[in-house]
Amino acid sequence: MKSALLRRTTCLRPMLLCVVMFAQVPLFAQDNEKVEPPSAADLKPIQEQNEKLRAALDVLRGKQALQTRDGQALLADVAVFEKAATWMLRFEEFPKKDYIDQLRQVSEKGTARAEKLQQEKADWPLQSGTTVRGYVSAVDGSVQPYAITLPDDVNPKEARRWPLYVVLHGRADQMNEVNFMHRMDGKPLSQKDDQPPQNWIQLDVYGRGNNAYRWAGETDVFEAMADVKRRYRIDDNRITLHGFSMGGAGAWHLGMHSPSLWASVGPGAGFVDYYRYQKKDPEKPDQRLPEPQHTTLGIYDSIDYALNAFNVPVCTYGGENDPQLLAGASMTEAAKQLNVPLTLIVGPKMGHAFDPESQQQFMAFHLENSAKGKPRFGERRHIRFTTRSLRYNNCDWVTIEEVDTVYEPSVVEAKVNDAGDVEVTTTNVRALRLVRDVATDAIIDGTVLECRAAAAGLLPDVFFVKTDAAWQVLGYEESRGFSRNHERHKRHGLQGPLDDAFMSSFVCVRGTGKPWNENAQQWANWTLDRFSQEFAQWMRGDVRTVDDSAVDEKLLAANHLILFGDPSSNAVLKKILGDLPLEWTKDRIRIGDQEWTAAEHGLSLIFPNPLNSSKYVVINSGNTFHEREFRSTNANLFPRLGDIAVQKFEVGKSGGFEEQTVWADVFDANWQLDGMP
Repeated sequence: MKSALLRRTTCLRPMLLCVVMFAQVPLFAQDNEKVEPPSAADLKPIQEQNEKLRAALDVLRGKQALQTRDGQALLADVAVFEKAATWMLRFEEFPKKDYIDQLRQVSEKGTARAEKLQQEKADWPLQSGTTVRGYVSAVDGSVQPYAITLPDDVNPKEARRWPLYVVLHGRADQMNEVNFMHRMDGKPLSQKDDQPPQNWIQLDVYGRGNNAYRWAGETDVFEAMADVKRRYRIDDNRITLHGFSMGGAGAWHLGMHSPSLWASVGPGAGFVDYYRYQKKDPEKPDQRLPEPQHTTLGIYDSIDYALNAFNVPVCTYGGENDPQLLAGASMTEAAKQLNVPLTLIVGPKMGHAFDPESQQQFMAFHLENSAKGKPRFGERRHIRFTTRSLRYNNCDWVTIEEVDTVYEPSVVEAKVNDAGDVEVTTTNVRALRLVRDVATDAIIDGTVLECRAAAAGLLPDVFFVKTDAAWQVLGYEESRGFSRNHERHKRHGLQGPLDDAFMSSFVCVRGTGKPWNENAQQWANWTLDRFSQEFAQWMRGDVRTVDDSAVDEKLLAANHLILFGDPSSNAVLKKILGDLPLEWTKDRIRIGDQEWTAAEHGLSLIFPNPLNSSKYVVINSGNTFHEREFRSTNANLFPRLGDIAVQKFEVGKSGGFEEQTVWADVFDANWQLDGMP
């Protein structure tokens, strides 16, 4: 069996080796080459070409034949070229001399695609080899790229379902959309006559650049996967995830936080623990992050999720001489302590790269598990699952709905016994959901509860809540209205912190009224401008912004609202102020027994929107990490302000504002603070 797997691995290496390892390819390394930016004369024909492409897209968007779902996908495949060129020109991203040639070629390819689409001769959807595609993100309405590699015989009309390999790239500071597309688009299949044909589809994720697949970068992975599934018949039980370097960190993150999605997970040399990666000791006061930053590291530190490797085969890799071997070794040791299997391959005498033999072993592991596939939904008999955030609350047929204490470990072990009942033990869980068909009855922390009788079998899932007395099973009406009845409890997608609002559809709302304090309004305006600039540059999309007078029922229903200003300048904020856990007047901001002068302090907050409890409202904040963090290590892209914060501001020497956080905190499981009534 092993020799057969090794032979199969050999046929994979020509394509996958370059993808898994490209973090160390010199093209993406930072260097000291000083490059003069292209002249206006050099750029003029490219700008004109891109204008031509933009005009062609306007014509295509008006074609009735392209208003279908398939037509919109083809439009995105063209629009992504225009967007890539526009962003490169906008931010003047020319780190090397050949980047202007890459820009020219990408713009020309986009124009060629537009012409083919106009003639109804789009030939790329089933083109074998690697092509770039696009999709429109729900986060901000931007078009985002990914690369897809197809075998020769893919046909969406046939019944066959294909395995999918999801590949996450390493950090590449000089990479933008144009560079990604130039490198990927048009690559032929690497196939030798003596090798079997490729039998999987591969998705190379762009991930909105270099963010370790966090925040909007995380959403990009799942949106790209969803777009691939809309176009091709993918076998959901045979999806493999792997990456190297930053891609390895992303594979740890997505693999451990959502373990039941994957047939196997393959992280190579990616960080898993903020403090170890930064060589800091949280036990030393001068090295420990302040609260709530220290606590909210539990959202992302994969080391805290090692138990979840119980639910998915994991094979990790590190070079013997690579400092990042620490990540795989740490995860392996953490898993061992929990009696969880995890395979670690160490490349002899290797640095931050694969050696051929280790690469072969690594891919053999994932080939075997892809061929076998994960258990079908509901077929697992034993689940061990942990989380520190309700953002990541599901493993197959088990979903944690609510917790007792936020950011503390929540653990569920659920096992179907010989009698067909599911035995469940929990830690830090106060509401739980199980798929009805998994078991006859549930025994949760010793309490026997009838699953099939609950809700008269009318709902696919059974809800359980913990009271002071014991666990209880909910009936039909209580189950159906669970979210509505628990809207003031933290739950999946409404659990904070501030940065969480920017992982799904959001709209920024400017206040148009007269502010209480002009200086505070200027700070709010500056905060919006900074967020707009940083999100565009580092998350590769424009934030959607409207006036407060433009907020209607349709916009309210579909988006998180990000409000800028104060209750005097922003009409929406004024409308909801009485439902927020604070007092805010012209003179002061008061929270609990603390207060600050409103003219010198800015309030930032995330809370369930009183006008639509299924969405957030955010006040005066974008992402809480900024340009300095984006330019440094990806490990620094963690929340800075928790759920609620007050910052003292003053005009800086450069004309912007300087901020000092004077207080920050997180709401508890009931969206309350200590000391609140």
